[in-house]
Amino acid sequence: MKKFGLATLGIVAAIVVLSNVGSIIALAISALIAFAGFHYYRKTDSILLKLFWGSVLLIGLLTSVANIPAFIGILALLGVYYVWREWNGGKNKDITTNHSGDPFVNFERQWDEMTK
Repeated sequence: MKKFGLATLGIVAAIVVLSNVGSIIALAISALIAFAGFHYYRKTDSILLKLFWGSVLLIGLLTSVANIPAFIGILALLGVYYVWREWNGGKNKDITTNHSGDPFVNFERQWDEMTK
């Protein structure tokens, strides 16, 4: 039943991600514009250029924040990642090895590995 729930969640999340690919790309472009505005705002010394790059930064931030479907798509992408990770065995389970000289301890460890 757990696999059925994971498969359902994965399929629904993948459909949501695919339907929001365009808005995710638009979010990336507006974030890039905001980053460029911030970068050049810090570099310039001219008041006029600071106003220009500040307005570019503000426009990039406003378009990024207003792009709500992209945030939903990113959450769905995290859901797809969660399903992928859980489907492939969940968290990495570290097997602790006990290198003891006692052969019975090693036998018990090997027997536990074989019965799992």
